[in-house]
Amino acid sequence: MSLAPFRKLAALLVLALTLVWPPLASAAKTETAVFSGGCFWCMESDMKAIPGVVSVDSGYTGGTVKNPTYQDVTSEKSGHYESVKVTFDPAKITYRQLLDRYWKLVDPTDDSGQFCDRGPSYRPAVWVNGPAQKKAAEESRAAAARNLKTGRMLTQILPVQTFYPAEEYHRDFAKRHALQYEMYRTGCGRDARLAEVWGKSAG
Repeated sequence: MSLAPFRKLAALLVLALTLVWPPLASAAKTETAVFSGGCFWCMESDMKAIPGVVSVDSGYTGGTVKNPTYQDVTSEKSGHYESVKVTFDPAKITYRQLLDRYWKLVDPTDDSGQFCDRGPSYRPAVWVNGPAQKKAAEESRAAAARNLKTGRMLTQILPVQTFYPAEEYHRDFAKRHALQYEMYRTGCGRDARLAEVWGKSAG
């Protein structure tokens, strides 16, 4: 007996199941975390490099102006922080592990800005969604504070608020404008300061 009809039927069945149930990879459970750490170009680029991170979106949060623009935020009148929303796979990296990586990307001893960027919109902060994230953030912050090489921990843990995506031209800035980004990052002294704050474990 020829198996061709059965093979055709099996192929049709697989196709039907694929349409009804998307591939498991795309259906994998993800979680989100929101962080502020100065220039979101740098935060976006650094956090995208962390294994287990699915995507990173630059944006604004924490202020009173709805749908703020970059000009609104940098005017320091909107109350918003430059921030990133990180989508991650908890099967590959936990929220606590992500927090532990976050601290090494910022100067948590500076609550007036970050590196060469000064003003409230550039302050570092961890935005928590619920008791579990808050507990993890507090424990991670306490552990990070013990590892500081200079200064003292000043970064706040705040309740999550509406996250507004930044304008398109800010997204993937480090990738789309690599030379400009590297000149900015070096000129701003970000990595040099991180080395002072964290020693060899920075980055």
